[in-house]
Amino acid sequence: MKVLHVYKACLPETIGGIPLVIDQLATGLARRSVQVDLLALSPASGDLPDLQRNGYRIHRVPQSFEIASTGFSLAAPRRFQQLSRDADIVHFHYPWPFMDALHLALSKDRPSVVTYHSDIVRQKQLLRLYRPLARRFLTHTDRIVATSPNYLLTSEMLQAYVDKVSVIPIGLDPRSYPEPEAQAVRSWRERLGEGFVLFVGVLRAYKGLPFLIDAARLTGLPTVIVGAGPMEGRLRRLARGAPHVTFLGSLSEADKAAVLSLCGAVVLPSHLRSEAFGVALLEGALYGKPMISTEIGTGTSYVNIADLTGLVVPPADPRALAAAMRRLHDEPELATAMGQHARERCLAMFGADRMTDAHLDVYREVLAARSR
Repeated sequence: MKVLHVYKACLPETIGGIPLVIDQLATGLARRSVQVDLLALSPASGDLPDLQRNGYRIHRVPQSFEIASTGFSLAAPRRFQQLSRDADIVHFHYPWPFMDALHLALSKDRPSVVTYHSDIVRQKQLLRLYRPLARRFLTHTDRIVATSPNYLLTSEMLQAYVDKVSVIPIGLDPRSYPEPEAQAVRSWRERLGEGFVLFVGVLRAYKGLPFLIDAARLTGLPTVIVGAGPMEGRLRRLARGAPHVTFLGSLSEADKAAVLSLCGAVVLPSHLRSEAFGVALLEGALYGKPMISTEIGTGTSYVNIADLTGLVVPPADPRALAAAMRRLHDEPELATAMGQHARERCLAMFGADRMTDAHLDVYREVLAARSR
């Protein structure tokens, strides 16, 4: 079987939840003898060589320009047409409006699957213009994958296609996460101590980090923010005068593992539905950490079960967030128990093997339906 994935970004050129998910899935498929290709945009220019990664091939085309966070590439249509002709299944990752146009113009006769990662939340005016294209794109795909039952139930767009939606939760392979190195753990312990509240992710507007900074001020608890992104400058300004809030920027996988091993809890304070799942929560769960998340009607409350694997609080509420931080800090036995439940649930329900096998089943069903 030959599968072509299509998205606007890829590892290792960028970070983020969707590129990580694609990498985990593509790696799992390659291990099952599936030929996997990924077409992605790149910030680099010129004639870009293909990359080999974990058994699959990445085909990069330069991004020509960007409008409202949507990348466009003049080189993409030709390359997409070449790759899609050879693919048994074309697997798209929504949202990316340019991708919709590519499919409708060049590959709508090909068997297709789309993973619906998120509603479009912030660009409401542009969504009115884009919605007809999105609906036509989703109508023409053979199968839609939602990453949690929560998101399927609460997405107005997905509800229009419920008859062809399969729910496949995101999964991570523990083998792809390194064991914390003793030297790195010692070094970070000297710098940060232990038991701090940890955020890991791209610093975007929907992540709710201003509320986390306010909560950190209310509690005085050490709070560590790992990651970079468009909000970084503003967030650093907001945190001035709060010495217990530490920004570490982007870290290597080895350093991230060490910091995760030292933290007391992982927090995801996102306040908008753009946070559709919360891969960072799964990363914390893999290291046996309790989670703090917000109830925004998405997969975050499927990953983090309130009062079992962690605490769930209302969005955009620094006082509620502060109370959750204090509770896990003041009740270490509770925090430890929740962390253990989080790891057990992660390994049982959110493994990369489980995710990969479920996608293979969907691919086979689509191809069988097409053959009939």
